[in-house]
Amino acid sequence: MTLMRTALPILLSRHIWVAMILAWLLVAVAAGWLWGEQARRAAYSELARQADASAALHASVLRSEMEKYRALAPAMATDPDVIAMLKTRSGDRATALNQRLEALSNQTRTSAIYTVAADGVTLAASNWNTPVSFVGADYSFRPYFIQALKSGYAEFFALGTVSRKPGLFLAHRVVDTQGVVLGVTVVKVEFDALEAEWKKAGEPAFVVDPGGVVLITSEPQWRFHTLRPMDARMRQLTLADQTLGKDALTPLPFTTPDSPRTRKVSAQVDGTAQNWVHASAPTTSPGWTVHLLMPQRGQVEAGVTNARVMAALLATLVFGIAAAALRRRQRLVAQQRAAEQNRIELEHRIEERTRDLSTANQALNAEIEERIRAEASREALRHELVQASKLAALGQIAAGVAHEINQPVAAIRTQAETATAYVDQGLPAKAVTALDRISGLTSRIGAITHELLAFSRKSEPQLRAIDLNEAIDGALLLLVGALRQSGVHLNRDTAEAFMVVGDRFRLEQVIVNLIQNALEALGQAVDPAISLCATSTPDKVVLTITDNGAGLDPAVASQLFTPFVTSKENGLGLGLVICRDIVAGFGGELNHVPTPNGARFSITLKRATKA
Repeated sequence: MTLMRTALPILLSRHIWVAMILAWLLVAVAAGWLWGEQARRAAYSELARQADASAALHASVLRSEMEKYRALAPAMATDPDVIAMLKTRSGDRATALNQRLEALSNQTRTSAIYTVAADGVTLAASNWNTPVSFVGADYSFRPYFIQALKSGYAEFFALGTVSRKPGLFLAHRVVDTQGVVLGVTVVKVEFDALEAEWKKAGEPAFVVDPGGVVLITSEPQWRFHTLRPMDARMRQLTLADQTLGKDALTPLPFTTPDSPRTRKVSAQVDGTAQNWVHASAPTTSPGWTVHLLMPQRGQVEAGVTNARVMAALLATLVFGIAAAALRRRQRLVAQQRAAEQNRIELEHRIEERTRDLSTANQALNAEIEERIRAEASREALRHELVQASKLAALGQIAAGVAHEINQPVAAIRTQAETATAYVDQGLPAKAVTALDRISGLTSRIGAITHELLAFSRKSEPQLRAIDLNEAIDGALLLLVGALRQSGVHLNRDTAEAFMVVGDRFRLEQVIVNLIQNALEALGQAVDPAISLCATSTPDKVVLTITDNGAGLDPAVASQLFTPFVTSKENGLGLGLVICRDIVAGFGGELNHVPTPNGARFSITLKRATKA
């Protein structure tokens, strides 16, 4: 059952993701296609607008050029020099007119300006001194000459019979004041500069006449070709000369669209075939139409590609957000499911852990109780060792203490007998003196026994401010007999009263132990001596105990404070260990200080701030 509850959500989740991916693919493809087509139409519309503007500009430039030259032929037809030359056919007049026409042609940048007599022979021309001079040429057959004589004015686009260069011929009839026809003035205009400018623009342009013949073009190979195959009616409308080459008046290698809705043209320019957007603009005269091909330059396809990419990205973004939301919801559901599973598992673990902790706690409590008992036993044993050390020290000093007590006791006996004799003799004053001596001797005995009892008493340490000299005095009172019997000289440099932190009787125990060790080390020494010296720092007091004995064996010195390490035959090796433990309990240190001769120990104690 649990397996089914786990597998069913996973299966449903997979189906949802498969459906979402399929929906994303369908929407992305559909949106890409729709946006691409819309972008294609928008790009074509923009290119068409640009093409229309460019075609209108080309037409405007062409009109400006035409208007500049169209007034020149009528002006020359009424020129008196032209009329006089045609009437007289004088060579001098012709020469003068040639020079004048040459200058005028250079100023107006026309290809040629020339005057033709009524019989068709050219009498004067601007190119009179060039190899292609029109002077003497017969143009009676040219359509523009015939038309001008007949109607007074003619415009015709054709190849020059001499220069073989295409151009527009503007002809005007010349008559004298009596109305006699004298001839025709002709202005030939070539559009090389205009065509070169159109070529630089990178937008192929061409001009067709009413018959559909290409006259002016940025692509020379298109000249004198037609937009459509020509019939007899179309041939009558063309302004082009009928004496062209065999390839002339044949259709262009591409078809211009008839409908303004269709602007696409595929044409080869400079050896490269590509797609163009077509546009046209009419001119007012002489009925020409300017055609222009705007290169797409990949703009349409780039716009379509960008639109499709944007559509795909937008669809991906939308479905990505939806997928993220779905994924987030699935994670929340999975987290809730996992949290519930974890909660159940955690409760189970808590129950197990609680049982384990209860068992461990019981065992720990038992171990703590056992440790407390062991610690109490250890502490009691430590106190017992300290007390045992005291009793051991008392056993060593017992003989000396007994000797110190025997002397006052013997003196007391002697003074008691003396006082009795004085009483019998009736000398009460002398008896009182003897009794006073007895009182002093008993006080001395009481001090020794009191110190002995205090030293041997078992008590808990009480740390407080104590006088170091009092502890030294107490220790020496117990050892004075041993010192006197051994003949050891004691040097004491502890005149200053130092207050230290400690327990007086335990500190006495340490001092007694160290002096006893020194006495044992001085057994075979010559002039044995023990020195006690106390020095201080702002926060510490150091008591140094030095003897002039044989010193310590280096092997023993390195392990001096290790339990059961001793140089004595009957020693246990615990005395110095206990002493160091006592001093450490005061917050101080007991150390062996190496010296060239004898042995030296230092007791470092905390200095007390007040008594």
